[in-house]
Amino acid sequence: MTSTERKEARYKRRKAKREAKRQERLKSFTFERVIDPASLYKAAKQSRRGVMWKASVQRYWMNILRNIYQTNAALKSGKDIRRGFITFNIRERGKVRHIRSVHFSERVVQKSLCTNALIPHLLPGLIHDNGASIKGKGIHFAVKRLKTHLRRHFRKHGREGYILLVDFRKYFDNIQHAPLKQIFTNSFGEDKNLVNLSLDFVHAFGEYGLGLGSETSQINAIVYSNKNDHFIKQNLRVKNYAHYMDDSYFICESKEHAQSVLAAILPQYEAMGIKVSPNKTAIVKLTRGFTFLKTQFSLTDTGRIVARPNKKSITRQRRKLKKFKKFYTAGKMTMAEIRNSYMSWRGYIANVNAHKTIRNMDRLYKNLFGVPPLVKMPRK
Repeated sequence: MTSTERKEARYKRRKAKREAKRQERLKSFTFERVIDPASLYKAAKQSRRGVMWKASVQRYWMNILRNIYQTNAALKSGKDIRRGFITFNIRERGKVRHIRSVHFSERVVQKSLCTNALIPHLLPGLIHDNGASIKGKGIHFAVKRLKTHLRRHFRKHGREGYILLVDFRKYFDNIQHAPLKQIFTNSFGEDKNLVNLSLDFVHAFGEYGLGLGSETSQINAIVYSNKNDHFIKQNLRVKNYAHYMDDSYFICESKEHAQSVLAAILPQYEAMGIKVSPNKTAIVKLTRGFTFLKTQFSLTDTGRIVARPNKKSITRQRRKLKKFKKFYTAGKMTMAEIRNSYMSWRGYIANVNAHKTIRNMDRLYKNLFGVPPLVKMPRK
């Protein structure tokens, strides 16, 4: 047997193994499992975390068994359980984001759908370097993968090279529904009820696009560009590539290579309705440093990777603490709430090279509130 034949045999074995796992998932995670009362009850318990203080959630929970029975009966008969959206705007880092949140009864169904169908069927096909909205991954994972890719590049090419940074413009708003339907059909097999239920939550947002504030939208958004991820990894052979929701990077040996990669992927994005932001897409020399996921990266002569927080995020946090002080004085916030918010930011910033920043911010926190942030405050 030649080496080519051995490779082909290994490929066939891997392919057969993957197909066997897929068939097992099709048997285990079905429409019946999604709408099963036990699945809906478990989804309701998970959905109420952090929002049990809301009156709508409390009303739902007072009659939990009746609500689950009604939902199960409605889904069995093919009725539409959607109830529209609760819309509001939030301002995040200076950007106004339009949120379309679903009612709690619909959120329970979406949670069960994600847990018992979308996640087990769709996520196994993602590339390893897709880290958004996946349990065990996230921003810290994406930063670690970027450092791994930079070290891999440095061992072969040193600091010579370029990084292509790509940002999608209004990613959620431009997602087309036809490709998602094809993804559901290919993944769920003959389970048409599961396909239709998944599409119902997609079509709720109109003819195209997905809305913020829906758990199914998060899962669908990370899966939507998976075809392009595999094209980049397998066809273009860009190993040092990762994708985090609407942000991507490609580490290339030369500027010409980066330009050829960009020219190859733009038609792929265009075919799926994904628009690339020209202002945020750039080819940067590795010796100059670059910014990814609000973190500034630089590669030293020795191969050391320095990751520093974005200056704007530090300024924003200082202003936030001063506003918290006003809210605390007015009785609108408790010290426990302020500390939880600050420690969340502190936990994120501790993963980059920001020792002095943390020390100075801790000092500001103590000056404003009279106690160090590491001292827990009793809940009132």
